[in-house]
Formats: sequence, C-alpha cells, structure tokens
Amino acid sequence: MASRSAPPPRRPVGTVTRGTTNPNRLRRMDRWIAATHGAVLRRADAPVAVDLGYGAAPWTAVELLARLREAAPGVRVVGIEIEPARVAGAKPYEREGLIFRHGGFEVPLEGGIRPALIRAANVLRQYDEKQVAEVWERLCSRLSPDGLLVEGTCDEIGRRHVWVALGPEGARTVTFATRLGSLERPSDLAERLPKALIHRNVPGEPVYAFLRDFDRAWAAAAPYASYGARQRWIRTARALAAHWPLADGPARWRQGELTVRWDALSPVG
Repeated sequence: MASRSAPPPRRPVGTVTRGTTNPNRLRRMDRWIAATHGAVLRRADAPVAVDLGYGAAPWTAVELLARLREAAPGVRVVGIEIEPARVAGAKPYEREGLIFRHGGFEVPLEGGIRPALIRAANVLRQYDEKQVAEVWERLCSRLSPDGLLVEGTCDEIGRRHVWVALGPEGARTVTFATRLGSLERPSDLAERLPKALIHRNVPGEPVYAFLRDFDRAWAAAAPYASYGARQRWIRTARALAAHWPLADGPARWRQGELTVRWDALSPVG
C-alpha cells in the first residue's frame, strides 16, 4: 500500500510589510492595553497575547511582554510574522513567556488557543480600505470570548498614535493618543488614522466632523495652555464630551489620550 505524503503547509494569510520598527514605538498603545484590558488578562488562567506583524526586529514583542506583565504576571506573548527571515532573526530573543512563530492573519497558535489579545500595529497601512473589514472579521474570530483586537497606526517614534479596539462582536472604540508637547492641534493626528478611517477624513464623514470639533475645542481651551498642555487637553476633552460619546475620562485624558465610540466615527455607506 502506497504511503500518503503529508499535506503541504498552508501559506500564511497576508502580505509582507515594510517591517519598520523602533524600540519604544508602541508604548502608548501598550500602556492603554495594560490599563483597560489588564483585568481580563489577570482573570484568564493562561492568557496569550499576540504581537501580529512585529516587523524586522522583535523589540515591540519584547516590550509588550514587559508591559503586560506589570498588569498580568501570567501573560504570555507570541510574536507572529509572515516573513520567515524575521522569525529566524527573532528566535534568539525568545525567553520564558515569549516565543516567535511564522504566520499571518490566520494567527496560528498551538492547540487551537484563542488569544486574549491581538495587537496589530502599522500592519494594515499597505492594504486597501476595502480589505480592512475582512481582516478585522478574521482576527476577531480568533479571539477568546472576552478577547481584544487592537489595530492602529503610529509615527516612527510613537509620538502620535490612533487605534481601533475590537471585540469578537466587532469594533468598539477609537483612541487618539499623543505626546502633548509635540501637538499643535488635534487634527495633526489625522495622518495616523487607521486604514479604515484615513481616507474618510473628508466633509460628510463623521471622523472629519469629529476632528473639526476637536480642533475647535482645542482652540477654545487655549487659555488653559498657561497651566500646561495636559490641562488644555483635559479641558478640550470635557468640551468634546458634551457632543461626542467619549468612552474614557480624566484618568486617561491625563495620559494624552481620548477614546470615542466607534459607532460615532464609523464611515458613511
């Protein structure tokens, strides 16, 4: 009887990114995740977090482990990259709680584990807007029942960052985060909108109206600049909260963050 050969391995889903990365680039996103999702990670028996598309160097995965363990000591991180050479280059950085795997949007984890967190930063920038919904759906389907997908974009040194948080049911919130001392006006963050929103910053779209109101509230709060950029940001957020469904409060505003519900910014049509 002829022996059957093993089926060829499935090709990872997705395309290779530019791989640009820098140490400490994703600190704002990491700290937000630890603060808002830390309780879920602590409750899980063996929580797994995925750094999807970590790039040409493994710094973001190494840092994610350190930051999440401050909130949930039992968390483990799996760095997943679609480029095999990047996985090979990351292997020397493996340690207790941190491993690297070859893969893509299928999120290949041993034993069919469903992660409590998937972070995909600066991954979808090169994709078409029409592809985003499919990728989101695929990644959300891999989450644990109380898991979180965080997908967004930042500048090269992490001063400005915008991300969408999604659960298994879909998109929940959009967070704008910045180093306040570098900000001239909130709409400066528009260039870092995630792929689902960046082409929607035009009249008639909710995100355009939001950034317009953000700038107006920032201008009106100019007298508070004498107390520092943080106080001006907080005052701006309070004014925005009267007209937009913000999902956070002063504790996060003080960090240079502001989170609004996704349904208030979701694209028209």
